[in-house]
Amino acid sequence: MEVIKKKPRKTSTGMDGIKLIVYSLIGIFMFFASITFAGKKTIPIDHIVTWIRKIPYFIPVYGGIMITVGTILPFANKTWNKNKTTTVFSLLNILGLITAFIAIFNVGPAFLLDPKMVPYVFKVVVVPVIAIVPIGSVFLAFLVDYGLMEFIGVFMRPVMRPIWRTPGRSAIDAVASFVGSYSLALLVTNRVYKEGKYNVKEASIIATGFSTVSATFMIIVANTLGIMEYWSAFFWITLVVTFIVTAITAAIYPLSKKPETYYNNVEPDLESEEKGDIIKRAWQEGMKTMEKAPPLLHNVKTNLRDGIKLAINIGPNIMSIGVLALLAAEYTKIFDIGGYLFYPFTAMLKIPDPLLAAKASAITLADMYVPAIIAAGAEFSTRFIIAIVCISEILFLSASVPCILSTDIPINLKDIVIIWFERVVLSLIIATPIVYLIF
Repeated sequence: MEVIKKKPRKTSTGMDGIKLIVYSLIGIFMFFASITFAGKKTIPIDHIVTWIRKIPYFIPVYGGIMITVGTILPFANKTWNKNKTTTVFSLLNILGLITAFIAIFNVGPAFLLDPKMVPYVFKVVVVPVIAIVPIGSVFLAFLVDYGLMEFIGVFMRPVMRPIWRTPGRSAIDAVASFVGSYSLALLVTNRVYKEGKYNVKEASIIATGFSTVSATFMIIVANTLGIMEYWSAFFWITLVVTFIVTAITAAIYPLSKKPETYYNNVEPDLESEEKGDIIKRAWQEGMKTMEKAPPLLHNVKTNLRDGIKLAINIGPNIMSIGVLALLAAEYTKIFDIGGYLFYPFTAMLKIPDPLLAAKASAITLADMYVPAIIAAGAEFSTRFIIAIVCISEILFLSASVPCILSTDIPINLKDIVIIWFERVVLSLIIATPIVYLIF
């Protein structure tokens, strides 16, 4: 059983204070500063990944290697059948490897080679995610290991704890999702959970409530649905709706019933409840973390190893589940039938074309982008509402769900589906009157 041991406290120095400031600024810049480069506006880490993806043959070679290794490892390590969930995902990995080869070599049935099917999942979803996770992990140390989370946590604790039932330091996770990506946010969440800074309940709330797609992908949704001229309103309404929905789901089943236990009985690293000058306390909390932090190079190596392992684990999962979900949405009636679960809500809320809105809401379980394609021809208010739901529902089988299931956070697929349903219904109920009020 893995136990994370804390290092003995060392005496703080002026250099520790300088490191806290410099390392924090590097972390903030890499994860949160939106800069324009080569005509694209996004965070520096995403720019790095974009540049790397332009290397000749990077997408097929890197994607093929990572998915192949991820498929073979469970069988080589003889862990593929340790429980039912692992067995299912190990077998799905084989399907993921097959579909990846179909995308790489452009050989296979025409319906799979449709640009909206296997090529879309491989090039647009899988490779960007498994590329950004290791790159992001290199800079993760600056964000979580040298006092920034604790410093921000002191200021955010009065807000995060009563509303979202999570520590103040989780505010970093929340922001990382909107400006970075769910994969980076989950990387942060999993790392902090394993260090004893989140318990099971807190990690589950954060993973299913804050780890949404990035602002970059929100732009794609807005463009598809023709609401880009209202970008600012769309962004802020979506952020507010997402966080309100998370506050509600944190208080109801199944998240409310999650245990407040810690990873592998690791010693909890709880936030201090001391009173006094808030700036002074924030600095002291940050310095406490800095004093016991390992050397930067050691942390970078550890984070990079964890990032590569996570990328290897999620690559074939996302590939197989993503393709299956899109095929189900395109060629079966399962999501049409599922739409009737939401029809009472879309009809009650008087959303134009309520059946289309209900079907689009159901398809969010498969993928967060496909509903935007389906609703592209709808009336303006329907398009705007579906655009919000695409983002605020957070949990979709083509990417975020396999990412969550690949972490060490003990949350199962049944719980995820229940939370997804709750989030969609609440998003519809909260977003619709806001859209009607503003537009």
